[in-house]
Order: sequence, then C-alpha cells, then structure tokens
Amino acid sequence: MKAKRNQRSGEPSARQNKKKTPAAAPEAAVSDEKEAARPVAEEAVVNPAAEAAPAAAEEARPAVEENAPTAREDDAVFERRLARRQDELKWLYCELYHGDLAAYDYFVSMLRRSWADRKAELRAQDGRREADPDWYRRRDLLGMMLYTNAFAGTLEGVREKLPYIQECGVNYLHLMPLLESPKGRSDGGYAVSDFRKVQPELGTMADLERLADDCREKDISLCLDFVMNHTSEDHEWARKARAGEPGYRERYFFYDNWDIPREFEKTVPQVFPTTAPGSFTWLPDCQKVVMTNFYPYQWDLNYANPMVFNDMTENLLYLANRGIDVIRLDAVPYIWKELGTNCRNLPQVHTLVRMMRMVCEIVCPSVLLLGEVVMEPAKVAPYFGTPDKPECHMLYNVTTMATTWHTLATGDVSLLRHQMDAVCALPRDFLFLNYLRCHDDIGWGLDYPWLKAHFGTDEVSHKKYLNDWFTGKWPGSDSRGELYNDDPRLGDARLCGTTASLCGVEAADYEQNPFKLERAIACDLMLHAWMLTQSGIPVLYSGDEVGQLNDYSYHQDPEKWDDSRYLHRGAFQWDLAALRRDGTTRQGKQFMGLRRLEELRCAEPAFDARADVWTFDTGSAHVLGVGRWYKGRKLIAMFNFSPEFVTVSSGEGGAFDELVYGGHFDDLSHVELYPYGFVWLAHTEG
Repeated sequence: MKAKRNQRSGEPSARQNKKKTPAAAPEAAVSDEKEAARPVAEEAVVNPAAEAAPAAAEEARPAVEENAPTAREDDAVFERRLARRQDELKWLYCELYHGDLAAYDYFVSMLRRSWADRKAELRAQDGRREADPDWYRRRDLLGMMLYTNAFAGTLEGVREKLPYIQECGVNYLHLMPLLESPKGRSDGGYAVSDFRKVQPELGTMADLERLADDCREKDISLCLDFVMNHTSEDHEWARKARAGEPGYRERYFFYDNWDIPREFEKTVPQVFPTTAPGSFTWLPDCQKVVMTNFYPYQWDLNYANPMVFNDMTENLLYLANRGIDVIRLDAVPYIWKELGTNCRNLPQVHTLVRMMRMVCEIVCPSVLLLGEVVMEPAKVAPYFGTPDKPECHMLYNVTTMATTWHTLATGDVSLLRHQMDAVCALPRDFLFLNYLRCHDDIGWGLDYPWLKAHFGTDEVSHKKYLNDWFTGKWPGSDSRGELYNDDPRLGDARLCGTTASLCGVEAADYEQNPFKLERAIACDLMLHAWMLTQSGIPVLYSGDEVGQLNDYSYHQDPEKWDDSRYLHRGAFQWDLAALRRDGTTRQGKQFMGLRRLEELRCAEPAFDARADVWTFDTGSAHVLGVGRWYKGRKLIAMFNFSPEFVTVSSGEGGAFDELVYGGHFDDLSHVELYPYGFVWLAHTEG
C-alpha cells in the first residue's frame, strides 16, 4: 500500500521557518557536481561513418570525407545560431533570474559544451532539417509509442525488431520512459533517478545510441520522454538535499513545517486525490516537508533556481546528443510554482519553454519539442507560442481523443463536431499528435458547459455513464475496460483499456461470436480511419495494429496490481502478430486493414497538413462529416459512430471516388454506411 503524503502526525513542532527564495550562486554553478554530470566517456558511441557533410540542402550523406566541415566552420555555425537568438535569450533569462549574469554565462558555456559533444552525423542532420523546416509535417509520417520491455525486452531487442516497425509503416518511434528509476517507486519510469543512465534491465546509454543510429539510417525519428517537473527521491540531487548538503535543498521546495505547504494546498489542485492525496510529503528522517505534486517519491524541481534550469537543460541536450529526435516535455504546465496560484500554466512556464526552444535551435536544430499539455485545443494553443517566438513544435490533441470515445458511447457526434470546429479554427501551423490510445488512462475532460447547454448533461452522471459503458456494465455494451483512480465521492474515475477491448473485440473473441467480431473490427478500423483523417501526426499505440487485448495479469503482480493502467501495458504478443498477414484471422484483418488506410493517407494530397479542413452536417446525428481540400483535390469523409445502418448525404457537388472500397458516386445525396462504417470520397476539381 502506498503511504499517504500528508502525514500530519509527523509535523514538526518547531517554529515556522519561511522558505528562502533560492539565489543564484555563481560559484556553485561550476561546482564539482557539474563535472560528475558530464557524459561518461565509455558511454559514447563512436561511429566511423560520422564524417557526414552538414550541407543544408543535401538529402543523402556524402561519401567523400573531404566534404566534411572543419571544426572552425562548425564552431562558426554555432556562433551564428547563437548570435541570432542571443538578445532574446539573454533578456528572457535575466528577466526570469533577476539579472544573474554569472548564471547566464555558465548557461551559454554549457551550450557550447553540448555543441562540442554533438557528433558529425547529428550535425549533418541538423543542416538538412534546417533547410527543410517542414520536414515533420509530411503526410507520410506515422508514429508508434511502445514500452521497450513489453515490446522486445531490451533496447537491443527493439533494434532487432526495427524491420517489423518499418513493416507497420512507422517512421516516428516513441520509446516510453526508459531512464533509470527505482523499482517499486518508478511511476512507470516517470520518477527518474539518473537522466544519464538507462534502466539496467533495458540496456545501456550506448545501446540507446546504437538504436538511434539505426533509426536514423532507416529514416525513423526517435522520441523520448524528458521528465522535467520532478526527479525521483533517489536522484543524486535529492539524496544530497535530504542529507542537508549546501545548495541542494534549493533545487526543490523544502519547508520546516506545514504552514506554507498548507497555503499552497488551498489553491493547488490534487493530481492523484485518491492514490496520492495532497501536494507535499513529510520526510521524518530530515524533519522537513517537500513538495510532491505527483507521488511522494517524486520531488518537484524549483525552476526559480537558475541552476535547476541550467542543469536540466544540459540533461535534455545530453539526450539530444545521443540521437533523440523528439523530446517529449512531460507535465510541462506544472514546472513553475507560485504561492497563491494553482501552479499550472503560469507565464514563467512559457518563458522556460521558449528558452528551451531557442536552445534546441542553437545546439540541435533537428530536434523537436513535444509538449504534454492535457487541456482542450484552444487552451493548449499558447504552448505553440507565436510565429516569431515559437515554443513547442507539437502538442497532443488530448480532448479530441477523449471526445472520440464519448462519441462512441453516446452515438451522437455533436460534441465531436463542435470540438473539430475549434481545432479547425486554429492556425494550420499548429501541429497536433492525434491518437486513440496511449500509455495513460482516458480522462473525461469534455466540454461539459457545452453539453449542459445543448443536452442538459450533468457532468458527474455523464462520467458515470461513460465509465459504465466502457467497463461493460451498461446494458448492450461489449466494451471491456477498467477504472483508474476511482473517486466515488467526486464521480471522477478515469478509464483504462486497449483500443480493441474498448471496441468490443475482446468480448466477441471470448464469446466466439463472429457477427459481433466483425462489428468490433469495423469499429476499431473506423476509429483509426477517423484518427488518420485529422490534421497532424497520427500515432499508434503498440499492439493496436494487431488488435491486442487487455492484459489482466497485472492483478497478480505486486508492483503493478494497484495501477490499472497496466491493463493496456501488457507484453506484446508476437505469436499473435505472426498472423498479421493472414486475412482469415482478426489480427490479419486489423493489421492489413489499417496498413491500407495508412498507405492511402500517405498517397492522398488532401491529407496534406496545409489543407483546409471543415465539418458538415450529414443529416444524421450518428455520422460525423469532415471535408479536406488541398490544391484542387477534395476529400469528403463520413464516420458512422452507431451500430446501425445509416443513410447520409453531403451537399458537395461533382463526382467522387471512394478510396478504400473503390466505389464511384456521381453525387453525394445518398451514401449508405454500414454499422461503424466510414467512407473516404475523393474528387479532383477540373
């Protein structure tokens, strides 16, 4: 059982000692710990093929060594990049850190060190991608997220399985957290004890770099989580802070008693109100209170201390220099804390992210920042920044994902259409990652004011309906999921389960009901077609390509049993994946059906990220209509979220060809859709 955070019985009786604002300490900024934090030489992988030329416009690596730039030329590239951003970077840094020039000078010297450590192949890729800044907006990009241990055991195992990943059409690979974290207190890898080491059972940092090298050779971009809000209590900084070593408690939020923590908790929402209530933890060994917004073993970092920002930025660049292409900024809205606020999305967060964006543009311009911001699109939009001061390159489209599952349970597309209209109103430069399922739960963060205004929906009762539907309790539901972080008092449980199990495949498979199975597979493929129709980068969750079902074995694992998210984090079933090309099996139907959709999307110009996108009334509350237009090519897509046959229409004129099934329509006044069916109708303007 997890210990509760606010062990009030352990409160110290000593007088209040107010938290001091950490001041920058120039001499500490170059302390011995900095040398300890430098990359270990043995972990570096020397690639003899690294003599690649950084010519910006080149698409292929040159074979001749004499084209490689000199060290002086490379340094000049860095200085030019730095000079272009120096004024803004210094201004933001000094504004945030009260004119601490010593800390800033150290920061810039750290950037130069990181640039010096960046190998030639990565510098060459920087040049190519600088010359093609929209490289990550291509419609042929397809992502997949996976756990290394569940998918292939080790990083070397993943490297050996790259041919399978390529067969899936994947060229954007997100490896779920794999840095060192303590057993039993890892939060699925989000409690990092060392940002420079891989969890030993998964391999080494050298293995990660080899995998990154192979991915780069195969044109697969590698994504890795960067947990920047907190460290594990086992991290070196935390251990030294606990021991009272000078300069380390200032990296976190330490207090002598509960006076200030209680003031924080008046305005700060709880992240895990049932499994880890409160936002602070009492440390009996050192008689202190420390801020722990997530779990008691995850100590929040204090970014008001410039040493924290300097050192965490260096950790980010260390990962970028191992060959990571995309850095996922975990829980980024939480990273700045201020008493009297909710400690979410504060202005200083945007300053930090903007500086991190400039850091990447200076040291590693081929690296992208992906922000994990769990809010509706209109509210996440500030994390893109502005055209002249960009922040994150990409953000998750979380609300559309949750609204998609709401639509499946209700059979009514009204809210989803309203949601899509909000997304379509955003600038086309804003790039979202779209997904159906991921490693996390589904939180029902829907637009309840809109639902109440249009349907009289009560939030608590509606959440209960959704959870009853997707756990199979509601009459007629074949979904099979489990609740996560259930709070009966608030009625605010979240949901876990794989796409296939939530679509009814598990129930049909168990009942050996071929009629139900066909409906469930159709539902699964319709949802994936809907995901592929959205603008942005579609991302699969490993196993969904072959319809992997829930894994209930976690109930018997003492390290997992109390976290239902492991329901959809089961080991990849390679024996079932072996059936992926057999069209008589459900795995074959799902794999080959999905691959065909992905290939059609890649070939169809209307799926371009720069396309105009809109929704339209199909004449049925069950069917979502989406239009896309790009350079004279028009796509009309319709998705039936009900288990009934539906006849729908569109006012679009002209003849259309159906891309998936091959039908032809002289007009769209009468289109029949199967239960959970969909159409992709294409028209070329004369």
